[in-house]
Amino acid sequence: MAAEAQTAPKRPKLVVGIMVEGLNADYLSLLNDYFSPGGFKRLMRDGATITDVDYGTPLDAAAATAMVFTGATPPVNGVPSARIYNPDTKRTSTTLLDPSKIGNFTDETYSPAQLLVSTISDEVRLDAAGTGWVYSIAPDPTVAIIMAGHAGNSAFWIDDKNERWATTTYYKDVPSTITSRNYRTPLATSLDTMSWAPLLQPSLYPDIPEYKAQYPYRYTFSRRDVDRMKRFKASPKVNTEVTSLAKDYLTSMQFGVRGPVDMLNIAYTVAPYTYGHDADNRLEIQDAYIRLDRELASLFDAIDRKAGAGNSLVFLIGHPAASTSRRDDEKWGVPSGVFSTRKAISLLNTYLMALHGAGEWVSGYYDRNFYLNSRTIKDNKLDAATVRAEAAEFLARMSGVSRVFTIDDIIASRAGDKAAALKRNTSVRHSGDIIVSITPGWEIEDDFNLKGPETTSKVYRDNFVASPAFLMGTGVPAIKIDTPVDARTIAPTVSRLLRIRSPNAASLPAIRF
Repeated sequence: MAAEAQTAPKRPKLVVGIMVEGLNADYLSLLNDYFSPGGFKRLMRDGATITDVDYGTPLDAAAATAMVFTGATPPVNGVPSARIYNPDTKRTSTTLLDPSKIGNFTDETYSPAQLLVSTISDEVRLDAAGTGWVYSIAPDPTVAIIMAGHAGNSAFWIDDKNERWATTTYYKDVPSTITSRNYRTPLATSLDTMSWAPLLQPSLYPDIPEYKAQYPYRYTFSRRDVDRMKRFKASPKVNTEVTSLAKDYLTSMQFGVRGPVDMLNIAYTVAPYTYGHDADNRLEIQDAYIRLDRELASLFDAIDRKAGAGNSLVFLIGHPAASTSRRDDEKWGVPSGVFSTRKAISLLNTYLMALHGAGEWVSGYYDRNFYLNSRTIKDNKLDAATVRAEAAEFLARMSGVSRVFTIDDIIASRAGDKAAALKRNTSVRHSGDIIVSITPGWEIEDDFNLKGPETTSKVYRDNFVASPAFLMGTGVPAIKIDTPVDARTIAPTVSRLLRIRSPNAASLPAIRF
């Protein structure tokens, strides 16, 4: 008997990609009863739930987004982090900095030139010879540009200085809704009257200490605060702005109704609020999740109205937030200390001078990476690997340092219990010569790159966080995957559901539902 023909699911007309910084599976479980039917519950009910997306090693929002959208690791896709350090100039810069471009509604200059491979967004555009649309919206410029890719129509983010939606002249399309917002209702005019307080009665949030319920937070974004835009973009209020703009795109443009596949990419945050009143920010985090659930429900409803039932594909991918906690009060006796980057560099340079003579042996520090001065090493006719090993041995003896690896250790897969993942995610072109791990509970004080009152510090934590992901729409069954899924499989999986080519560096197979 002839085999019965199987009909392939129809191709989605609209795909919506969503990146959520700080999304934690534990909070989704804790707050499940507080969610609406149309937000997170809809994703878990109607789509495929991946309980843990594995990025290999901790990555910031830019690098995580690049891995998801390219299906490739930082050494391949070119984005190891949002910022990179130049040991020659002793300065950091944004990874996607491009002085050859001009900012639109901003003085900042970016392009996707340093994004070295294609993305899902690029493949959507290429599939229909450029007739499909790709737009992206994010609070952060690097994330917005990565999501738009090289071939996207536009990427918009919120500029910290002029407090407007901004882009780069690399992209040629400026939707009318952007121009209208920037001139008629710019964020700058509404932030003064905006505030963030608990959405529900504080006593209703689970597992909140009594004192937090009695004295709940309330944050404002006053014009007198020079950091008000940074505070706003770290709060769930920015998610409301992102959703509002995304819905304007959907209602004012012909997304998903023209024939080719269209794509809209957006970024949200539920990362711990770094500007809180005290170290315990559980109430703020829970409120951010409940607010985001409502934003998602509103967004999904707008997608349904625009594309029609069964004509869209949504993928929502979480990734862990950077460690931003504060030190616990000393009265609790939890072991802690301060690791000063300036002091570490000074001591390391003194040690290397004692071994090899006077000179500047250390070029700088950035994000637990120490950079040695290659010119000084070369002028003294020394073996660079030997000097790196000497420096690592010295740093390993410093208080607050738990582990030290040289770039040689990482390349040779000798870097601890996650050697393979660390090698996979380390961009040799951007990495330092020595990479240190700080003892959990210790505060990293970056007083080398920033001096005086601008000195930044953060407490290092080494906690596992399960970052969930969801796919919902055409061709996706309602299933749950409890085993860890490599983040690099997202791009080929979405591409397979869209029936387009995978990004050119996506070497892993798609998830088979």
